[in-house]
Amino acid sequence: MTSPSAVSDPPAWSSCGRREEAPARSSSACRGRIVEPYQECLAHLDAIDRRDYLSLLGAGADVDHRGTAFSPELLDELSAAVAADTGQPAYGKADFREATFGGSTASFEGVTFSRADFGDAAFLGNVTFKRAVFSGEATFCGASFRRPSDFATAHFGGSADFRQATFTGKVAFNGAAFARSAHFDDITSVIQTEFEGASFAESAAFRGAKFSGDGSFFEGCRFAGEADFGRSRFTGQVDFTDAHFSGKTAFDGATYSGRVSFARSTFGGQANFRHAEFAQGADFGRVAFLNDLDLCGTTFTGAADFDRAEFEGVSLVGPLICMATLNLSGAVFSLPVTVLGAARNVTCERTRWMATALLRLRYAVVDLTDAVAEYPVSLVTHTRAFTDARTRVPLREPFGQRRTDHRVAVRSLSGVDAAQVCLIDVDLSGCRFAGAVHLDQLSLKGRCTFADPPGGWRWSPWPARWTPRRTLVEEHHWRHGAGRREWSGAGGGEPILGPATLTAQYRELRKAFEDGKNEPGAADFYYGEMEMRRNDRSTPQGERWLLALYWAVSGYGLRVSRSLGWLLAAMATTVLLMMLWGLAGNEPKPLTSGTQAAPGQKILLRTESPAPANPRGPLVGRLTTDRFEKSLRTVVNSVVFRSGGQDLTTAGTYVEMAARIGEPVLLGLSVLALRGRVKR
Repeated sequence: MTSPSAVSDPPAWSSCGRREEAPARSSSACRGRIVEPYQECLAHLDAIDRRDYLSLLGAGADVDHRGTAFSPELLDELSAAVAADTGQPAYGKADFREATFGGSTASFEGVTFSRADFGDAAFLGNVTFKRAVFSGEATFCGASFRRPSDFATAHFGGSADFRQATFTGKVAFNGAAFARSAHFDDITSVIQTEFEGASFAESAAFRGAKFSGDGSFFEGCRFAGEADFGRSRFTGQVDFTDAHFSGKTAFDGATYSGRVSFARSTFGGQANFRHAEFAQGADFGRVAFLNDLDLCGTTFTGAADFDRAEFEGVSLVGPLICMATLNLSGAVFSLPVTVLGAARNVTCERTRWMATALLRLRYAVVDLTDAVAEYPVSLVTHTRAFTDARTRVPLREPFGQRRTDHRVAVRSLSGVDAAQVCLIDVDLSGCRFAGAVHLDQLSLKGRCTFADPPGGWRWSPWPARWTPRRTLVEEHHWRHGAGRREWSGAGGGEPILGPATLTAQYRELRKAFEDGKNEPGAADFYYGEMEMRRNDRSTPQGERWLLALYWAVSGYGLRVSRSLGWLLAAMATTVLLMMLWGLAGNEPKPLTSGTQAAPGQKILLRTESPAPANPRGPLVGRLTTDRFEKSLRTVVNSVVFRSGGQDLTTAGTYVEMAARIGEPVLLGLSVLALRGRVKR
């Protein structure tokens, strides 16, 4: 191949040298190879000499017209000279290096070449090689195509070399067949490139190619050997729909400015997308990866759609960066797989894992609706930025500067068999659990957070602050729908669950926490379960009143402050009642009386205690320190089922009896609530 800088140098062949300006090369001397035995090139031969030369040619003749400037008429004359019996031109070895094809159209349609060399040729007008047959090697290295060029249904029996070719106009290789290796390295296409239906029997190299046009279409192409698109650049739309890659495929370092489609394509060999950049959406829907897939450092600025893709031979996906949604809905993973990625959203609706899976993600909001896990699936928040396994260089996370929290949030576990799911260090504050089965067997490890109640004060039935606890987002939606606007509402189209369903969810999650030896966490879900039972209209009225009393007195045995508050209030009330009416107004002293008989006879003595007298006088006068001390001693003893031994009035006796029944219960509830918070 001749370098562009060498075009102005003297040619390596005997040239015509006619002193007139060549339109394509802007040279003062004609570079066309002389036609022996004449001294001019084919373009400058007079009519008689040209006719004599052409008459000596025939079908399959070898021609050498390097550097010659062809007009459409001259090319037609040459084609007619090598025409076969079928009427189609047939060349042997055709050397058109640095030739110039001017005029509106240069037609090689249906032409047969045993071997063709168009290296550094210039096609100034339209050119067609439609249905052309290249039996041997075909070389177009460094050729420039200024207007549309058509290689549709062309057949390349030998190697095809288009390295460093430039396509300024639209180029079409629709249905072309490449029986040997095809090289398109470093080509430049600035309009539109079409390879629909092309087949490559051996390797196809597009490394470093530049496609700057409206679109590059490789729809339905078949690559039987290796396909190398490494470091290629695509500015417009790229379409590899229904393409089939049998061998190793490389798209490493490729950049795609437009939307890309690999829909329904098949990768039989290893697929390499290392550090590729997709500026807009990339469609990998229904793609089949039968071998390894390398997505290390791949960046998707738009959505990455792997809907219903089949990962049959893939054991590692990523680490990749997705600025929008990584869609794995309906995808099937046949082998144990690890998915590494930093993404804004990860959708795994109806995703099927036929073996164990580990999802190590950052920043993502994950939707696992109706996912099928035949083996354990773990979802983990990756704490550090991902690194390239080869270079150990951290991958750049563009949205990391705007989001300080890299924790993964789960949006939905609806329809999932939770027995196979393990969540580690994830945010469940917005997760919907409706429809999940075996929720009691869900494994929660690390710091898994749930939604909090509203902040501030509530005014029913009395002013109080909301008590912090773990809640389900479905409870938020239900309370918001019931008119409690301080709770968060459901999004459009999301069903609102009733208390009966929420009761079952809280109960199952409570058991999951208990099985995980997290008793304090289980206590919050017990509270939620009791809340939903209390608010469930299907619960019998008597049971609801009992639950309401249980809630008001001790927060279902889980609120230490509430039960202690009631205990102190009850004790204070009892002390006050004792001081006012319970303690006797007198201090009755035992009185012994008897009769003394004659000497030597028995003496009969009788001891009687006077009945405690009700206190008299104004009520304020009964509030003395002495009466307070006696009342407090009596009340404290009543809390632990002991009698204070104090003389009480009839009213005081009944007050003490009530205190000895109620206050120990409140003390027990306080101890129970405290134990629920510290139990291990």
